This record gives sequence, C-alpha cells and structure tokens, in this order.
Amino acid sequence: IFFLFISSVDIVLAYSKFPLINKLIYIDVGHGGIDPGAIYKDLRESDINLIFSKKVGKLLENKGATVYYIRDGDYDLSSTKIQRKRSDLSNRVSIINESNASLYLSFHVNSEQSSTWYGTQIFYSNILKQNKKIASIIRDKLYDKGIIKRQISLINNTYMYDRIKVPGVLIEVGFISNYVDRNKMQSSEYIEKFSRILVSSIETVLK
Repeated sequence: IFFLFISSVDIVLAYSKFPLINKLIYIDVGHGGIDPGAIYKDLRESDINLIFSKKVGKLLENKGATVYYIRDGDYDLSSTKIQRKRSDLSNRVSIINESNASLYLSFHVNSEQSSTWYGTQIFYSNILKQNKKIASIIRDKLYDKGIIKRQISLINNTYMYDRIKVPGVLIEVGFISNYVDRNKMQSSEYIEKFSRILVSSIETVLK
C-alpha cells in the first residue's frame, strides 16, 4: 500500500509539473520557401510564423507536450511544381490528419492595404464542433491579458481548414501592414508574453 501511495504521489507531481504530458500538438507554420506570405520591406510572414511557432512549441514541450512542426526551416511542403500551393496545402492537411494529434495550431500573419487594421485574430472552422470552443478559450485568455480585442471568427470555404479533422484553430498573430503590430512581432519580449499566454490557454483546452 505504501508503495502504491508513493507511486500515486509521483504521478500527481508529474502531471502538476508537466500538465500536457501525453498530449501531441501539431504546429502548422504558415508559408515558407518560395512562398513567403505577406511582406513588408525585408520582413516576411513566413519568418514571423516560424519564430512564434518555435517559441510556442518550446513552451509546450516544457509543459510535457510532444510537439511536431509542419516545417522547421524556410521551405514549403509542395510535392509538385504544378499547382504548387495546392500541393503544399494538401500535404499539410494529410500530415496533420494522420498525426493523431490532440490539437493543431496554425500560425499566420495578416496584411491589408490600409495600415489602420491591427491586432491578433483567432479563426476556426466548423468542420469540428469543438473548434469554436477551442477558439473561444484561447481568445478569452488572450483578451484577459490585453493581447487581443477582436472576437473569434468563423472561416469558411478554405481548401485547407475545411479538410483538417484534428481539433484546432488558425491564429493570425497580427498585421504586418500595421506599424504597431510589426514592432510587436519583432519584439522578443512580446513574443515571449504572447506565447506564454497562448500556452496557458492550451493547458485549459486540453484539460
């Protein structure tokens, strides 16, 4: 009985220190390679996506999660030169769907012709019912900490997100076309703050 008690205590302590143990999270790092995404001068969306993804991934691993990345360098996932973008998206969908992941997170950066648009946005597909709840939990945590002001948004008729059968959301970190957002997305302090709050929300999602 004593040894069973000790084992139970060890398990409880392990889960308190590593609350995401046994959770597999796939991070879809948007764009890459010949597809840099949105651009402002020398600043590329594909690079920003990777920076945020790696920071979030590292913090998730520190919580015990197993984290995989769609890409961990500057390349795309296309397997053909014909309809290259479609091939890239199709391969992303297949990888995520075949992963048996508990959750996926897709990182992107927004851009508009008008520089007045700003802020983080959370999008979800209604292909899975739980996606809306996940988006709401993440949004509320980011809102409470002053990171986000917008409500969650439904994303429809997209080649990629309407095909993903793993629960998850699309996170548009900010607008590369906005001066304030650009500065935030290049600030190590902001990246750290954003990522820690996001990981905290994921703990809530995966309880």
